[in-house]
Amino acid sequence: MSTTQGDSNQQDETKRELIIQKFKLFRREGNNLEFVDQSGQKLRCPICGNTVFIEDAERGQIVCASCGYVLMEHILDTGPEWRAFTPEEKEDRARTGGPLERVTSEELVTRIETTLKSPDLKKKLEILKYKKWQQRIRVQTSYERNLVQATHELNRIAHQLGVPKSCMDEALAVYKQVLKSGLVKGRSVEAIIAACLHMACRMQGMPRSLDEISQYTRAPRKEIARCFRLIARELRIRLPLSDPRQYVPKIVEQLKLPGDIAKEAIRVLEEAKDKGLTAGKDPAGLAAAAVYIASLLKGEVRTQKEIAQAAQVTEVTVRNRYKELAKELNIKIPIK
Repeated sequence: MSTTQGDSNQQDETKRELIIQKFKLFRREGNNLEFVDQSGQKLRCPICGNTVFIEDAERGQIVCASCGYVLMEHILDTGPEWRAFTPEEKEDRARTGGPLERVTSEELVTRIETTLKSPDLKKKLEILKYKKWQQRIRVQTSYERNLVQATHELNRIAHQLGVPKSCMDEALAVYKQVLKSGLVKGRSVEAIIAACLHMACRMQGMPRSLDEISQYTRAPRKEIARCFRLIARELRIRLPLSDPRQYVPKIVEQLKLPGDIAKEAIRVLEEAKDKGLTAGKDPAGLAAAAVYIASLLKGEVRTQKEIAQAAQVTEVTVRNRYKELAKELNIKIPIK
């Protein structure tokens, strides 16, 4: 009877792990949590169908708010391990320990340096031999060598693009799935990791286009786009559509325009989305056209060339989208 109970507990644990891998945190109100998957469907309790769960920090569990079903257990407590009774004490004290982040096998080893000032040639050759064998032991399998190479390339591209750490972690997680599925064989590591970074930026809502990413890698844009479509198809990853409103702050900041222009441009894009004018259009081009219209309406005029350079699109794209939005939305542009 104990064996049957142990098998049942193991099956429940496997089900809980699959649920957490598929769904992500959507809303938090105090201790109440809601989870959704990539398609926007809410996670429901398998017992009663409830969508609200409670985080019990003392027991390290996430349970259903209606029937008490344990959705996940042994969760990490990221709160402070000390007590503070005043705001000053809370500001002075900080959580101890390192941050919770993904690390590679390269970051978990010790490096042997060769900066030896001893004139003894025999000792220098001995240290070089130790360093060579240490590098061979550190990265043993082809999986680890590929992952180390991809991590270096990801750090280089992300640093030049100014991508946050969350996008880098998400891109590395996607690349590990691609590596395990064997999609990297016969393809460029630079193209695959660039496609993973673009996919992670889409997931995190960061406006980084393929044209912008391809400027900082040796892989051509067509190859990156081909790898992007392959990864999305083979891994069945559903990505949210790019929102043109996400590109507006970046364009406005590069052109040194006031905040009311960004607000007006977002209003124009929302109106265009309600009328179905954004379907099938390049989000960067739509955002550039909306910023151009807003600059004309607010009197802070910028040329189409300046806006096209800030959005990294062509002047023809800005001109065509500008005329289309102005005509369909009946926007009267003041004549200067």
